[in-house]
Amino acid sequence: MGAASLSELTAIAGGEFVMGSDAHYSEEAPAHRVCVEGFSIAPTTVTNREFAAFVRATRYRTVAERALDPADFPGAPAENLVPGSMVFTGTPGPVDLRHLSQWWAWTPGANWRRPFGPGTSIGDRPDHPVVHVAYEDAEAYAEWAGARLPTEAEWEFASRGGHEGTRFTWGDEPEAQDERLANYWHGEFPWRARRGYGSTTPVGSFPANGYGLFDMAGNVWEWTSDWYSDHDAGDSCCVPSNPRGGDRDGSVDAAQPFSVPRRVVKGGSFLCADSYCQRYRPAARRAQMIDTGMSHIGFRIAR
Repeated sequence: MGAASLSELTAIAGGEFVMGSDAHYSEEAPAHRVCVEGFSIAPTTVTNREFAAFVRATRYRTVAERALDPADFPGAPAENLVPGSMVFTGTPGPVDLRHLSQWWAWTPGANWRRPFGPGTSIGDRPDHPVVHVAYEDAEAYAEWAGARLPTEAEWEFASRGGHEGTRFTWGDEPEAQDERLANYWHGEFPWRARRGYGSTTPVGSFPANGYGLFDMAGNVWEWTSDWYSDHDAGDSCCVPSNPRGGDRDGSVDAAQPFSVPRRVVKGGSFLCADSYCQRYRPAARRAQMIDTGMSHIGFRIAR
């Protein structure tokens, strides 16, 4: 078993809290009270070192290391059906932020072992979060570790660190100019990051939140076990207990050419820039296709 054994998970007492936000992006609304029972969660995301131990023990191959089935993607170019993943590639200068294809590139050969594509490695990144993991990869690791992935409500409750309804994991005030509170984009996005930013950092490089959990803001987005759906405020007379997302079919984006179900990812990443995507906040959420790993998505385990 990897370093993140069950004995090292952090116990969270659970309780009632305000989930979501009415003050930011539409998918976070409505803010509503929910209750979660006690659970345990890893203080850090799973690292390359830990994921490598899992692969050695099980000979597991991630989704990004497998060729795609043409039947699942009718009409897709053959060159897009080879093993690979989506890699962030900074632009040479300012660009129109409405077109994210300018800084994301499908990269054949990119996977958790080769995070930037062929010729790259994780040799000097053992304590960085593992990335390029699809949902089933994260789930397989969690099962091997005798754990599971957290629900969206558990993840958000844990990320708040005991701060009720605050904007950030550390409180309501933005990071001051001389503070280093989270690994989100500092500089001009997506072309010029300040020194020390613009990529993943080793887990634990920034201060823990009130529960002793690291990188609940920024570094990498994290998979949760919930299917993506709009927030449900529930019955006005009752506070939902241990809420879950929607269902598999309802998570599909009908506007996309391929009917791929989506799960909720939380926490934002090193690519969250205040000028573009201020989603390194506890209430922030995003829908992620379950078959797609990227260079800014990882996970942590829970129980």
